[in-house]
Amino acid sequence: MTSLFDPIRLGAIEAPNRILMAPLTRGRATHGHVPTPLMGEYYSQRASAGLIITEATGISQQGLGWPNAPGLWSEEQASGWKSIVRGVHDAGGRIVAQLWHMGRLVHPDYLDGARPVSASATTAPGQARTYEGTKPYAESRALEPAEITQLIDDYRRAAEHAMAAGFDGYGGSVDNRIRLLIEVTRTLIGVAGADRTSVRLSPPTP
Repeated sequence: MTSLFDPIRLGAIEAPNRILMAPLTRGRATHGHVPTPLMGEYYSQRASAGLIITEATGISQQGLGWPNAPGLWSEEQASGWKSIVRGVHDAGGRIVAQLWHMGRLVHPDYLDGARPVSASATTAPGQARTYEGTKPYAESRALEPAEITQLIDDYRRAAEHAMAAGFDGYGGSVDNRIRLLIEVTRTLIGVAGADRTSVRLSPPTP
């Protein structure tokens, strides 16, 4: 009988067991969203899991609105992740990057006052977390058709940085429009292959 401790193949990843570490938002990156050594210690301590899924990691400043959350759009961020991934691998683990764009949940404080983008001009309920405390969400603006290409390019760049950092794979949490999901997924497959690409489905959020 198969048990949690038996190995399993997940696409291109040979996991030593079937225990997957769920992503947990830690908020331990810098204000510039650069991963820190503390994050490396956290992940390497959990390398005995069959596969680690990182905390949600921003593909661009436009898409990230969580205090001290990490990103993967700059060379500095990719370098920070490279050290973390090396530590996990040295400890015998496997790790994949979870890529995301927060859409209307990005507060203007993260965008120098600009409005967040979403599928339509709506306002999320509740409060956003900012470096100055919680604030009401602001009304988003609809992403222009011409901007879709840039958003997809942001995913491509983040995926390329993830591969350069040595991640075993990556996945994305994207807008609920199936067309965008398909286009982004195809783009990521073009960077790393279908056997290293996945999409995380989670319960609805505001």
